[in-house]
Amino acid sequence: MVEPEIQVGLLSSHEISFILNGIYHVVTPKGNPVPTQKIVEGEQQVCWDNGMVLWKGNHFKELLFIPTDAPEKNLFELHNVMIGKHFHWQQHENQSFQGALRFIVEGENITAINRISTERYLTSVIASEMSATASLELLKAHAVISRSWLLAQLTSQQFNDNQPCGSVTDDEIVRWYNRSAHQHYDVCADDHCQRYQGLSKVTSPNAQIAVEQTRGEILIYNGEICDTRFSKCCGGQTELFSTCWEDKNYPYLTSVADPFCGMADQNIVNQVMVNYDQQTTDFYRWTVTYTQQELHDLILANTGIDLGDIIDLEPLARGTSGRIYRLKIVGSLRSLIIGKELEIRKTLSKSHLFSSAFTVEKQGQGDVPQQFVLHGSGWGHGVGLCQIGAAVMGEQGYKYKEILLHYYKGAKVERMY
Repeated sequence: MVEPEIQVGLLSSHEISFILNGIYHVVTPKGNPVPTQKIVEGEQQVCWDNGMVLWKGNHFKELLFIPTDAPEKNLFELHNVMIGKHFHWQQHENQSFQGALRFIVEGENITAINRISTERYLTSVIASEMSATASLELLKAHAVISRSWLLAQLTSQQFNDNQPCGSVTDDEIVRWYNRSAHQHYDVCADDHCQRYQGLSKVTSPNAQIAVEQTRGEILIYNGEICDTRFSKCCGGQTELFSTCWEDKNYPYLTSVADPFCGMADQNIVNQVMVNYDQQTTDFYRWTVTYTQQELHDLILANTGIDLGDIIDLEPLARGTSGRIYRLKIVGSLRSLIIGKELEIRKTLSKSHLFSSAFTVEKQGQGDVPQQFVLHGSGWGHGVGLCQIGAAVMGEQGYKYKEILLHYYKGAKVERMY
């Protein structure tokens, strides 16, 4: 297998402003140069116009800007790229990228797509998923799992189901959210796939070194690429796949005790987490308090169902880490069962509850509680590698393969190219 070139969806908007920092060739979908603008540089803008890409007064089905020099010498900068979509850290950034830049029409928006080699893509991914100043062994471990996820996506072994999945009845909402394939590019650049936030995140040579020293390496189990899920903080115990997604499990994604994830001091947190992640400081153990009215309004807004006064939040089923995957919400008008893990987090928060590993404390006199206090642990679904735990392992001197095999039991590291 040779190193793949991939296409990454970066941004969709009615109009997109960008800067070409270097000299680029411009070609049409058939590979022909644009007659009036063969070579361009500097500030540019494209916009949607009647189902076409409008650029410099001309309409195109799509456009491709190809750097004329080595990729590391020519960069393009996109303005107002959204990151953390639908999460509490949602914000916009200007981001710079290597490789070619393609524009296509999707609905009534223009989509910017980066065409780039796999290994260059991964350098930015591991520096976006965590700080590039993290330990080299942690970055190498993350390079392997990020590469594994990508190559599994490209070979269509996994993640090709439409989302959401599950079932909805009058009394029960059970959903899970698979990583579905994108129609016009291989992966997107945000948390839906893997964070890919450009060269500004590559603040240390360790990111490039980690990718180079693990070039082509992936995790394999019984001849297939592993489903290398990962989360920010497992809370002390990793979770089973079936708690969060469809009712199946993988032998290499067993639930493992993870004492490392509770041992992170601020220095390790600073090394692992990018700046906006550090807005969350209590991810290992956390508490959220809702008044009766707040909880009622959240559930109504997120489900469209008025349960009346909320009487109880009753866990019906928990996974191995304590994450709830079936929760009964008891109301004065009716009750509702929700699942799985992410659906519970989405229902009980304006964005996403840190995790579904929580206990419920009801406060107030009488039959109708006045407050609900959720005492929780962990940040994310908890399946596979725990980024905080892996960071501690890296700081304690564990090698990247030891980190990987702590979380993915029985898997093997193999080189694909």
